[in-house]
Amino acid sequence: MKKTWTIGTRGSALALKQTETVIQLLRTFYPDHEFRTRTIKTTGDSVWDRPLHLIGGKGLFVREIEVELLAGTIDFAVHSMKDMPTEVDEGLTIGAVLKREDSRDVFISSRYDRLADMGDGDRLGTNSLRRKSQILNFNNRVTVIPLRGNVDTRIRKMVSDDLSGIILAWAGVKRMGFETHVKEILSLDLMVPPSGQGAIGIETRNESALLEILQPINHRESFQEVEIERRLQAKIGGGCNVPLGINASISDNNLTLRAVFGREDGEILVRHAQDGTLDTVETMIMEAFRKIQPWKED
Repeated sequence: MKKTWTIGTRGSALALKQTETVIQLLRTFYPDHEFRTRTIKTTGDSVWDRPLHLIGGKGLFVREIEVELLAGTIDFAVHSMKDMPTEVDEGLTIGAVLKREDSRDVFISSRYDRLADMGDGDRLGTNSLRRKSQILNFNNRVTVIPLRGNVDTRIRKMVSDDLSGIILAWAGVKRMGFETHVKEILSLDLMVPPSGQGAIGIETRNESALLEILQPINHRESFQEVEIERRLQAKIGGGCNVPLGINASISDNNLTLRAVFGREDGEILVRHAQDGTLDTVETMIMEAFRKIQPWKED
């Protein structure tokens, strides 16, 4: 049986930390196996001067990695699930999702303790249409400034670009050890995250031996949450090109599904929240889809 495995990852500090977390878990279950890291540069890592929705969206962070998976030069790929397109290449699959970190967004500022405290003339950095729409709906006095980069880069740019604040994913901030910068964790009622936020996924070829290796580290509830979010995302379409937030939360057999869809100027067209059970997943997905789809086609 094969005992040496190669794991592909982006080269950012956060991506490498997430990959190391995966390797540590795998070593717990397979102490006599060797797990190697292969860093792969993606298009998303090469183009920093334009918003993602203008240069291709989510697939920019995974395409080159998937090419190597399909070629067999790597066995597994570690992704932030929020970066994953809903359609995965034929022959590939999401083999596991680790226990999910908090999926919420956070407000970071050197001037204010709350997002609500920002006022006229204040500039807030984010490159996400989803965040921009919900921020302006909540506080239309601020000016939203495009801001891309890794977690540490964006925190530095907040100072160098004289921004009053920035919005980041809580999960990435925690994994990078920057919790002390956080002034406010934004509630799901205020800011619905994108599908997959907070979850680390492992993609692999659709081969039984590879999938079997991953099963001990798969967190069932987290996998289900991400799968539900991605199914709704796939039905609606648009990826990061539309101001769309989707979040599923499972507790025992209970499910809460949230979705928000708006315009870039801050007008929220649909804000949907529904409670049900895992037995009613299909009905809940269709209900959210029916509410959003007419506006998306408008």
